[in-house]
Amino acid sequence: MPSAMRNQSYDVVVVGGGTAGLSAALVLGRSRRRVLVVDAGEPRNAPAAHMQGYLSRDGMPPAEFLAEGRRELERYGVEVLRGRVSAVTPDGAGEFDVALADGGGTVHARRVVMATGLVDELPAVPGVAERWGRDVLHCPYCHGWEVRDQPFGVLAGDPFNSHQALLVTQWSKDVTLFLHTVRDLPDAEWERLAAAGVRVVEGEVAGLEVEDDRLAGVRLADGRVFPRSVLFVAAKPVPREGLLSALGAEFRETPFGPYPAVDETFRTTVPGVWAVGNAAAPMEQVINAASAGYRAGVTINAELVMTDIDATVSRRRAGVFTPETEAAVARVTTREHAPGMAN
Repeated sequence: MPSAMRNQSYDVVVVGGGTAGLSAALVLGRSRRRVLVVDAGEPRNAPAAHMQGYLSRDGMPPAEFLAEGRRELERYGVEVLRGRVSAVTPDGAGEFDVALADGGGTVHARRVVMATGLVDELPAVPGVAERWGRDVLHCPYCHGWEVRDQPFGVLAGDPFNSHQALLVTQWSKDVTLFLHTVRDLPDAEWERLAAAGVRVVEGEVAGLEVEDDRLAGVRLADGRVFPRSVLFVAAKPVPREGLLSALGAEFRETPFGPYPAVDETFRTTVPGVWAVGNAAAPMEQVINAASAGYRAGVTINAELVMTDIDATVSRRRAGVFTPETEAAVARVTTREHAPGMAN
């Protein structure tokens, strides 16, 4: 961080510059708030060439989308810093000291937005990580249209993955579920898979076959190879929750593990701290993340407005003013400026 920025104070520090963080910063910047976004530059959707399902931005490259977001923030004086936050510490007065990594110093924040996202933990199958976001995919709503009618594979990691195999039949009728390390499925799931026309292959997957830099097949440990053009994998979403844990935030259990407990505005259980996007929920798509950031930004600004007004009221009460004299002044002022009355 440049020395000129050390020890500066902001209304809001946003930790993470993905869609959710930038959306919150945009609303707050337009609310005339002083905002700092600290971004490590590691968005979850970086491996994807395009993002889908965002009205008016369908098919836009994620990097281009974020770059446009940062350009929009410039209009409102929002500062964006490439870096990391190493700690967020309550200052004892309801606000926070935000420490920046690598000798970046500390800045002060009245409120904090955690938009730190998550990391997709992939199964340890050779080739999966290398082709992640290309023809090894996780979300049919993100990629299904682009790979429609191709031979699909679905890699099971637990019984939940049979649901994914059933779902993707909307995009292709040639679907094979590889049970991999799953030894069996409930009878009802076998019945549903048969009804959907999903082929089920037992046996552990040893790797992927690639030809001309394209997925060509799935190879089992016994040597069998099944031609497939696309493989859906349910990665384990792991939130970057270290800062929230250190603050003592409460977490809730989900089918994907613990995630911070938030209310409808994405406020955490730590007063003054919000969590948005994939920092708060594992299944949020880009358009959901933008909505979460917007909602948090609106709530934070309104809270700060009321906090400042209440503080002024308290100061006046502690001084020469009383509630009675303030009310009298307000009545006179209102009467003098009422429509149709002379000033």
